[in-house]
Parts: sequence; C-alpha cells; structure tokens
Amino acid sequence: MTNPGARDPLHGVTLAQVVTRLVEKYGWEELGKRITIKCFTSDPSIASSLKFLRKTPWARQKVEALYLETRWPGDSVWRNPKGKDTV
Repeated sequence: MTNPGARDPLHGVTLAQVVTRLVEKYGWEELGKRITIKCFTSDPSIASSLKFLRKTPWARQKVEALYLETRWPGDSVWRNPKGKDTV
C-alpha cells in the first residue's frame, strides 16, 4: 500500500496555514504584487482570501505554487502547531 500524501508536498498543510505564512513573510502589499488578485490588494484579510481561494482553483494554484517556491527557515514548508519549523 502506498502513502497517498507522499507525492503531495502540501499534504497536511491547510490553506489557512499557507495564506497566513505567506502574509507573515511578504505582507499584503508584496503578496498582492506577486499574485495580482483582488483579495490581496483591496481590503485584504485572511478570511476573505480563504473564501475566494476556496472557490477559485486557478488562484489557489498560484498561491500554493508561491508557497512551495518560497524559501522558509530550515528549508521546510512544514510547521508544527506551536509555530516552530520541523525537520
């Protein structure tokens, strides 16, 4: 039997975690420049962004791609619930 999450680098990472970490790293203004979508450029919030991204697959793909391309401390895209990077 194979592990279904073994090939998905975002397995176990929620969309809320993805957006939150990107906002922490880049801020709304820079995030809006990197991915030009209204939920990042006009009165942005985590809640409104999640609502839009859940309904819009092409935008979600861009956000997830940026998350995977971003260099994170320790070269890990994973975070444990306490906010510390895991190995």
